[in-house]
Amino acid sequence: MHQPLVSILMTSYNREKYIAQAIESVLASTYQNFELIIADDGSSDNTVNIANAFAEKDSRIRVYINKTNLGDYPNRNMVASYAKGRYLKYLDSDDYIYPWGLQILVTLMEKFPQAGWGLCSLEQNIEKPFPFQLTPAEAYTYHYFGPGLFYKAPLSAIIKKEVFEKENGFNPIRMAGDFEMWHRLAQKYPVVAMPHGIVWYREHQAQEVNEYRKFIKIYETIKVQYLNDKNCPLSPDLINQVYKQDKKRTFKEILKGFIFMDFYRVKDNFVRLSVIKNAR
Repeated sequence: MHQPLVSILMTSYNREKYIAQAIESVLASTYQNFELIIADDGSSDNTVNIANAFAEKDSRIRVYINKTNLGDYPNRNMVASYAKGRYLKYLDSDDYIYPWGLQILVTLMEKFPQAGWGLCSLEQNIEKPFPFQLTPAEAYTYHYFGPGLFYKAPLSAIIKKEVFEKENGFNPIRMAGDFEMWHRLAQKYPVVAMPHGIVWYREHQAQEVNEYRKFIKIYETIKVQYLNDKNCPLSPDLINQVYKQDKKRTFKEILKGFIFMDFYRVKDNFVRLSVIKNAR
């Protein structure tokens, strides 16, 4: 039986400490019908030399160097433009995929041919085991009234190339481009929910996620945008419930902030509240 080609997409910028392990994790995959495409965004360290050393030994690896620094999500679109596979699988140059990871991702996506994309590393569902497919309405409900879905990074995603191209990839929203795209994809395409144990996320001081607080307003604005969108798959009553529960949760967090003299918490949740209050 024909096995679909998977394009593993790796963006890099000054990751000489980690990129070798990331590449080696791909090469150790039990599923071998892949190509690994690396798009470097102008590294000033030894990242490109390390990547090229692997490419010289394995023809499935291709390395591209951007003429100018594109930034996170534009570079994710750039690396996807080189892909030939049926599926796109992001793996950042400081992360890791387990040897069985690709095999599981492909098997589960092939099990649900109507799905346009999938997300792994989700918290256990108490009602049913993974994998399962969510319709647009179910995906939005799962995120806003369940364990959550749209908070996952590109590392946890696998996307059909035809879907990615039809939707023109990521929008250039710094830090929150994935959060926005998952809302957008979930409006139109069923998603496959998958468990932990497929990929591994590295934490270190050089990651932009450490500055998450700077982007709270952007995340809240995206949420409101898609809840108010005419194509939102939730009913008006459910949308109102989302806003009510968010306001209630935010007021509680502000109160806790004052009680514990955590003024960052107070400030952050006043930002959230300002967006939510003007939502409808």
